[in-house]
Amino acid sequence: MHRQELIHPLDFTYYPILAAFGIPVNLLAIVILARGKCGLTKCITCYLVSMAVGDLLVIITDVILYKIVYYYFQNSLFDTTPMCRLVVVLYASSQDCSVWLTVAFTFDRFIAICCQQLKTKYCTEKTAAVVIAVVSTIFCLKCIPWYFAFGPRYVTNNVPWECVLKPIFYTSKAWAAFAWLHRIFTPLLPFGFILLFNVLTVKNILVASKVRRGLLGCNSGENHNDPEIANRKKSIILLFTISGSFILLWTTYVVYFLYVRITNAFYHTSFNDPLFKAQQAGSMLQLLSSCTNTSIYAVTQAKFRNEVKNAMKYLFTHIFKLIKCRNN
Repeated sequence: MHRQELIHPLDFTYYPILAAFGIPVNLLAIVILARGKCGLTKCITCYLVSMAVGDLLVIITDVILYKIVYYYFQNSLFDTTPMCRLVVVLYASSQDCSVWLTVAFTFDRFIAICCQQLKTKYCTEKTAAVVIAVVSTIFCLKCIPWYFAFGPRYVTNNVPWECVLKPIFYTSKAWAAFAWLHRIFTPLLPFGFILLFNVLTVKNILVASKVRRGLLGCNSGENHNDPEIANRKKSIILLFTISGSFILLWTTYVVYFLYVRITNAFYHTSFNDPLFKAQQAGSMLQLLSSCTNTSIYAVTQAKFRNEVKNAMKYLFTHIFKLIKCRNN
């Protein structure tokens, strides 16, 4: 059977559009945030830049190298089994790093808002850089076993082509434990941590805001503009939109994984199989989460919007000048 016959037609349009959108928006976020003109602390900026880099790598490795190349470029170098397995490790690593950097950012905001005594020591650019380096190293090493979980789909002239999970992956207790641990670490544990930190953060903010309003006489009907409360509102909006988007877009993927592992329903029969549809929807939404943070910054951060406008003006001005010079 021809490869294209094994792929749902929606994939041929969805993933190229996702790549065409995801690469520029993440590059835009990296450039704008790295300039440090968005009114954010260096610590927050460090986390947001690293998250954008992680999302960009997910788009490059998973969407482009693993899906688009597979769909559109048959019998290329990336179709050989060693390259295919390497790409699997790269996209699994980038996915894990992207997810856990979101957890690290959530934890940093939790410390900044709820633990004032630790804030000055933990919420620094140096600490953020160390956390990012440690998280990236750990989860890159964690994904190396995926290289050995796959074997060739077929061999031609002693050259192994494509990659498919080895039969032992479905029967071995060791591989079953590894698969469970992989999904526990990404994204089950992040789900739990993000929800926990957000609940504790909200609780702290509500209590602190009530106390401040009482001290400022807001309970007696007076109107006070409290900059501290305003800053906390901005922080919580940014925090909740990022973590809420992550939870929303990963939920289908998590539910599908749990169902498959509990029922051992590893195979689907056709494109119309509800299990296949759930798998496709989960994968698409999960990858879409790698493109949403830039939109979140644009909606929640006025200075980020201004920087985007300035960047667009700069770009179109130079394009117009080049066109004008060429015509002359």
